[in-house]
Amino acid sequence: MLKRTQFLATVAFAATLAMPSYAETGADAVVATVNGIDITMGHMIVVRSGLPDQYRDLPDEVLFKGILDQIIQQTVLAQAAGDRIPGRVRLALENEQRSLMAAEHMDSVLADAVTRASVKAAYEAKYANAAPEKEFDASHILVETEEEAKALVATLEGGADFADLAKEKSTGPSGPRGGALGWFGKGQMVPEFEKAVARMDDGAISAPIKTQFGWHVIKLNASRSMDAPEMEDVREELEQEVRMQIVDKYISELTNSATISRAPAADIDVSQLKDISLLEK
Repeated sequence: MLKRTQFLATVAFAATLAMPSYAETGADAVVATVNGIDITMGHMIVVRSGLPDQYRDLPDEVLFKGILDQIIQQTVLAQAAGDRIPGRVRLALENEQRSLMAAEHMDSVLADAVTRASVKAAYEAKYANAAPEKEFDASHILVETEEEAKALVATLEGGADFADLAKEKSTGPSGPRGGALGWFGKGQMVPEFEKAVARMDDGAISAPIKTQFGWHVIKLNASRSMDAPEMEDVREELEQEVRMQIVDKYISELTNSATISRAPAADIDVSQLKDISLLEK
């Protein structure tokens, strides 16, 4: 007769043969099975990697349960839908696969692309022969009409204090600060404002300037020339530019060597682009 401990061990061993195997480790480890369909750690890792930061920072045990519950629910719903894949789902899957494969391949292309040499070359191309850029410290008074702006200029020419007048008259958000905008460089102001400031001498007050925001009277408090930045200060910007140059070049080469045919524009009803009902046919 079997001893009790031997009997329990035999039952336990037999039970393990009848249960799904969860012995795999890593991405292939099976964490649940739904009607014969395995859910793996890899499935869960992919879901977690796509979550917003605030969710990814949750405790592992909380995330594990939440993600697994979600995948199980999606699995039973997908199984209940049957084997037929609706047109819009099939097309969405094809688009997603295409997008993911393209991104994965570009990651491999860019893996070793950014080197110290490539960043240095980008820095020299951008800054080696560049003229120093100017920065400006200006104040302004913003009003709705040209007549108001002209009246402000006349008042200022009569000796009024610019900051006091800005606090009293300006409709812009800098009004309470006396119209002060602080230091700014190229591309930080609308073109009309930028061009006007670039023509002014330090301490000068402009004639009325019209922009999309209204009419401005500008005072240029000071200006300065900015030398090229140190390479380390713009390294991230340069690395991104190197990546974009490589991506553009690589995609152009692939596109130019590919056999691509496009349907004649006259044969396409472009208004169908917004017709969701076509996916149900």
